[in-house]
Amino acid sequence: MEEAKVSPLKNFIAGGVAGACLLLAGHPLDTIKVRLQTQPKASCAQYVIYTGTYDCFRKTVSKEKKKMHRDNEVIEGAIFYLVSKTCRLIGDSKLFVCMGAPLAGVAPMMAISFFGFGLGKQLQQTDPGKPLTHTQIFLSGCLAGVFTTVIVAPGERIKCLLQVNGKARYSGPLDCAVRLYKQQGIRSVYKGTVLTLIRDVPSNGLYFLTYEYLKNLLTPEGQSVSQLSTPKILLAGGVAGILNWTIALPPDVLKSNFQTGLVDVLRTLLREEGPTGLYKGFNAVFLRAFPANAACFLGFEVALKGLNAIAPSW
Repeated sequence: MEEAKVSPLKNFIAGGVAGACLLLAGHPLDTIKVRLQTQPKASCAQYVIYTGTYDCFRKTVSKEKKKMHRDNEVIEGAIFYLVSKTCRLIGDSKLFVCMGAPLAGVAPMMAISFFGFGLGKQLQQTDPGKPLTHTQIFLSGCLAGVFTTVIVAPGERIKCLLQVNGKARYSGPLDCAVRLYKQQGIRSVYKGTVLTLIRDVPSNGLYFLTYEYLKNLLTPEGQSVSQLSTPKILLAGGVAGILNWTIALPPDVLKSNFQTGLVDVLRTLLREEGPTGLYKGFNAVFLRAFPANAACFLGFEVALKGLNAIAPSW
């Protein structure tokens, strides 16, 4: 099948839709992931705050339910609670805490990510009729990782601080950003940029390579990848998300700790917790990876088809 013409502009717009889908599907477990990654190691006379993913989920939801009990809004069941009160949760819930920062950043971030991926493909696609190699697709994904760091680094710095400290120290994302800037200038806002690059460049390369490879693999012979069914898009996107985090998690643990105050992160984690410390939040990450990234790529493909129908010449 002939390779479809790459349109970075359409990728940019559809990527914004993909980012919103990814955030709404994955933010609750992202909050749990950060809290598990940044909780202090227990001493002999001290217990850890959370013993695991489920314990963190249960305690976070329990605190929020107690607050809602005071408002006479008793809701039975954590899952039902999360689904039925999504709109309220976005503003109030501790699982959706600090969605303001990522929501303001994730749409442009994913837009830039898909734009960078599309641009990388376009720059390497000398012959429109010749499919790109796996190496070229991987490099295009790496370029996407470089592009997104400008937004991701400060956005996640603010997100992690709010997820860990909540309203105890900051009134919201804007207050957090302003106070960080006043403390040490732009350098403080962009703290963790190098670790973000280490996490995102190779992981984005694998991310997009996996998705493109699975899309082609799942496409029946003689058909176009644009005709791929929704379940197959979800499968390809979900698997891509899981593989992405297999290499992104260790630098993500380091980044989360560094951005929330721990300076000598690698040495401290290895000394106190060993290599397994680099995989804190493992369960939350992989529970989140499949649905969040499946939703992300589905949102992208649906938006891209809509754009192709509305403006085929772009």
